Amino acid sequence: MSEIRAYNAPQPPPVVVKQGENPILSYSPNWFAVYTTPRHEKRVAFHCEQRQIDCFLPLYQEVRRWKNRCRVKLDLPLFSNYLFVRIEREERFRVLNVPGVLSILGAGSDLLPVQDEYVRSLREGLEAHKIQPHPLVEIGDTVRIIAGAMAGMEGILIRKKNELHVVIKVALLERSMAVEVTTADIEYVAPVAYRAPASRPELPRPGRSPVD
Repeated sequence: MSEIRAYNAPQPPPVVVKQGENPILSYSPNWFAVYTTPRHEKRVAFHCEQRQIDCFLPLYQEVRRWKNRCRVKLDLPLFSNYLFVRIEREERFRVLNVPGVLSILGAGSDLLPVQDEYVRSLREGLEAHKIQPHPLVEIGDTVRIIAGAMAGMEGILIRKKNELHVVIKVALLERSMAVEVTTADIEYVAPVAYRAPASRPELPRPGRSPVD
């Protein structure tokens, strides 16, 4: 299953900038995932903006009912405890010094960049689709989104309240998101490993029409 994940992107040749007698190696900026204190994602994003650090906090809307029965629409983080920053590697300490930041995801001392195309797809998907968090899913048939801003993404097809959704795993963050789709937006990729007796949408197989 295709996933939104970090990868060791090939780095462009370093640019050597001489400062006095000590050369400094500089690389083009990349997106990185930042792990934050619980429920401090928006505050961290605010502090990043104040420090002129390019950041992206994916938000989704959810309607909640308070004890007084009033219904309010809230903007909540799509990935709890995570946001993205676009920096050069040597700027990591600027991010780590932001209040509420716990770490930048990486392998040991090496930061793991997130592909630009995935961040771009996520931005466009949030504008064009109804996206919401979803528990990490390991079972179900795999489908590929073939239309819209999230085209090319693969995930697990589920049915929720009579609507079809594709659950896409974000491996780097150990989170998932559910994207609302129609039958015309998807194509069959692989079968489910185990089919539970509960009713599930009939999936298109090679040479068959999409699900109704």
